[in-house]
Amino acid sequence: MKQMIVNPEQFPDKTFFLQGPVGKIECLPGDPVDGEDRQAVGIICHPHPLFGGTMHNKVTHMIEKAFRELGAYTIRFNFRGVGETDGEFDDGNGETEDVIAIYNWVKELFPEHDIWLAGFSFGSYTALKACPTVNPTQFLTIAPPVERYDYTQLEIPQCPWLIIQGEEDDVVTPKAVYNYVDTLEPRPQLITFKAGHFFHRRLIDLKGAIKNGILRQLPEEETTSEE
Repeated sequence: MKQMIVNPEQFPDKTFFLQGPVGKIECLPGDPVDGEDRQAVGIICHPHPLFGGTMHNKVTHMIEKAFRELGAYTIRFNFRGVGETDGEFDDGNGETEDVIAIYNWVKELFPEHDIWLAGFSFGSYTALKACPTVNPTQFLTIAPPVERYDYTQLEIPQCPWLIIQGEEDDVVTPKAVYNYVDTLEPRPQLITFKAGHFFHRRLIDLKGAIKNGILRQLPEEETTSEE
């Protein structure tokens, strides 16, 4: 049974709804694994709604598992018009507002926690658009569709940035992503390996790449405590 709540006053333990800009947003929370709390909350954005993207996408789920295993709370959510979230698809504009609505609630509940922001494919575009408001301490994008959307017009995050790209991606052109990364200063950490867009049969490898990449970006005192 989903919790029909607008603004919970404590971190929920099952699917719930938040009030968003155009109605309710369906959300799925996750706790840190084994009770380890890194004082961080990961907000995770799913792929394109018009091509079947939801918060239950397998890549999105792998991001959630990696973040939780690193000691972060997580929030996955459905963009407007997806699942039980109200509204209609807005090509990244309204969806960015959805990201910011999630962020605003997280900061009310965890005002001192770091924010880790992540997105897969279309979700990476909305996450990057939201960065100036969210101001994350860790940023992750997987298979960013740099040919479909004009990433050059977006402000780059002021935090460590990990980009993961499958070398056999048939939706996002890997070379376009590599060329985009080469234009950025400071240059994000780029991890590539043989995989298609949805990382079929490579999902465990993807989770490992996320964890290893984020650990390399964490402040030294945090990585020391992990060892």
